[in-house]
Amino acid sequence: MSSQSKRQRAYRKAVADVATLELPQAVDQLKSLNDALPKGVKASSFDQTVELAVRLGVDPKHADQIVRGSIVLPHGIGKSQRVLVFCQGPNVAVAEEAGADHIGGKELADKIKDGWVDFDVAIATPDMMGVVGPLGRVLGPRGLMPSPRAGTVTQDVASAVKEYKAGKVEFRTDSAGIVHCVVGKLSFDAQQLTENADALLNLIRSLKPAAAKGQYIRSITLSATQMPGIPIVAA
Repeated sequence: MSSQSKRQRAYRKAVADVATLELPQAVDQLKSLNDALPKGVKASSFDQTVELAVRLGVDPKHADQIVRGSIVLPHGIGKSQRVLVFCQGPNVAVAEEAGADHIGGKELADKIKDGWVDFDVAIATPDMMGVVGPLGRVLGPRGLMPSPRAGTVTQDVASAVKEYKAGKVEFRTDSAGIVHCVVGKLSFDAQQLTENADALLNLIRSLKPAAAKGQYIRSITLSATQMPGIPIVAA
């Protein structure tokens, strides 16, 4: 049996009898899972990404029940995002000064059409949407298409770049009505993870669609890249 499968079995055993927990206790439980590994089974060698999955009482088939937003988490997400900016004229220097990784126009669009997507966030000024619009087929399925609602189509290039470099994250309900969003790294201390997750949950609560009926937040699960989910009180 591989070391990884032994590790997965040990993780699952450690959470098998865990009840639904308050957020701070769930964070503590997740961070302690490596302590539950038996002798001879090593923890993952990389810093695992921590994620929240929030199942909502919405029907995402209806546009007025799609929940989406973006947030700069209090403690970031533990990695620097690669930011691409579609802009021209004076905004090129502004994007460079703000720390954008890739800046350009049609030449970048052509590169993307050929399959290049080596970036985490795409930002565009409104005057570039004629160039960016045709990229929807490539960028849309990857969640990389610039959007006014997400704040990635904007004239304020400097603020947008700085926010995403600081760890701003976007989220939206998937086809099952679940929001998945990164809230940090396993190496974060418990308070940092708790405050990041709490900030995200408060924003999701504030975005409840008027058309949503019944219980809005149905379930919340905290997990890490190779660790099983831990249920959190959904109130």
